[in-house]
Amino acid sequence: MPEPEPGTEILRETRGHVAILTINRPDARNAVNAAVAKGLSNAFDAIEADKDVWVVVLTGAGDKAFCAGMDLKAFASGEGGGVMGNKNGFAGIARRAFPKPIIAAVNGFALAGGLEVVLSCDLVVAVEGASFGIPEVKRGLIAAGGGLIRLPKRLPMAVALELALTGDPIDAQRAFELGLVNRIVPAAALMDEAMALAERITVNAPLAVRRSKAVMYEAAQVPEEAGWKISEEATRIVFAGPDAREGPIAFAEKRAPNWQVE
Repeated sequence: MPEPEPGTEILRETRGHVAILTINRPDARNAVNAAVAKGLSNAFDAIEADKDVWVVVLTGAGDKAFCAGMDLKAFASGEGGGVMGNKNGFAGIARRAFPKPIIAAVNGFALAGGLEVVLSCDLVVAVEGASFGIPEVKRGLIAAGGGLIRLPKRLPMAVALELALTGDPIDAQRAFELGLVNRIVPAAALMDEAMALAERITVNAPLAVRRSKAVMYEAAQVPEEAGWKISEEATRIVFAGPDAREGPIAFAEKRAPNWQVE
C-alpha cells in the first residue's frame, strides 16, 4: 500500500457528537512520524474548540496495528523533534490535558509509543487479537512518551514493572482482566462497540462529563482532602449551570434533556 498523501495521515469523521480520528498509515503499522504527530495535535486542537463534538474515538487504519509507536525510519532521518518534541508530547497527545473523553478503539497491537497513545486515552475497546506492551528496553531505550508514568497508575505495580523490564507484551484478555481494557470484541464489531460506548456518554450533559473526568484525574494525584477541594469547585460550577436544572426537569417530564454546550 502506498504512503498516504500529505495531510491524509489523520482521517476525521463526525457522527453526531462523536469525532472519529484514524491514524492512516497501515503500511507502516500506523507508526508515528512527524506528520502523524502534527496531524493528531491539530485534530485535537480543532476538536477541543468544536462545541458540537463531545467524545472522541481514536483508532488505526487496517487490521494489524493500532499503532507501532515511533516510526524509527523517520526518527533516523531527523524527524525525532517533530514526533517527541510536539507541544503536546509524543504523537501530539501524550502530554495534552484534553477535556473531552477519548476512547481508544484498538484494532491490533499497541506497542511502544502505540501503548503510550492508548494510555493517553480514557477508555479502551480492543479486538480479541490486540496486544499491549512497551518493548523499548529490548532496543536499549526506555518508554519516554508517558508509559513509565501512566502504566503504574493503570496496572498493578508488579505488572507494570514486568512490562517495562522484560519488554514483553500482554494480550487483550490479560489487559481486560487487569482493567486496562474496558471491552474486548471481535474485529468486525470494534467500531460499533466503540461508537456505542461513545454514544452512552453523549446522552449525558457535556459539562458534567468533562468536569467528572477532570476531577477524577486531578484528585488521583493529590491527598483526599485536596481532592475534596477539587470536587467542591467542580460541583459549584456544574450545579450553577443550566444543565443542573434541565436534567431534573427532563426526568420529571419523562423526556430527553436538552443539554447546553459551553
